[in-house]
Amino acid sequence: MVQRVFQEEFTAVKKPDIRQIERLLRSSSLEQCREDFDALLEDMHFAELDSLVLRIYISTDMYLTARSFARELGISDTAFTAQFGHPEDLEQHLVTIDGTAAYLYRIFEQCIRWRIETVRDRRTGVIRNAIRFIDANYMRDDLSLNCIAHEVGLSPSYFSALFKKKTGRCFSDYLNMVRIDRSKQLLCCTTKMVYEIAYEVGFQDYRYFSQIFKKYTGQTPRQYKNMANVV
Repeated sequence: MVQRVFQEEFTAVKKPDIRQIERLLRSSSLEQCREDFDALLEDMHFAELDSLVLRIYISTDMYLTARSFARELGISDTAFTAQFGHPEDLEQHLVTIDGTAAYLYRIFEQCIRWRIETVRDRRTGVIRNAIRFIDANYMRDDLSLNCIAHEVGLSPSYFSALFKKKTGRCFSDYLNMVRIDRSKQLLCCTTKMVYEIAYEVGFQDYRYFSQIFKKYTGQTPRQYKNMANVV
């Protein structure tokens, strides 16, 4: 009799769709997580999981899928289990249906938080690497948005938008600032001709260099050099 009831319950409940779980973890926002999670449970007929054995069976799949996803993000198993316990300890969290749902939701919500934090950190790291590359290669006359985007592995359009969002300046503006700052140092501290300095900091057109220099400093390169060396 007990076995028959268990078999009927097992048949009524759908096994978790791993692809659906992964889609939720990879694309759901924190605001949407609750709704997507409830829809997932409803699709599985989760409310009919009266058997603790079945709850353990279903929840273990969901737990392991979430842990695997967290591992992709760089979250160690130690960090994961510190918050949610080991698979063999799941039973203590699954005493009731509502308790089981609450426990699993905490896992999913935290995974989404980890995902958002990881993406934010990676974006910041990408821009940090781009700035380092610009600072080290500003003198190259072939340095361009496409070149930097390729260097950091992003499409030019996405890199351009991300760079401006993170720095508050567009790529060309930042590059010009770096070049002008370096040219100011050379104008003050060397006897090089202005056109030589223009080439040295990455400008192939002396007149264009003068225009950009005046735009950023309010003076021509020669005026700046003369002012800087007044005794």
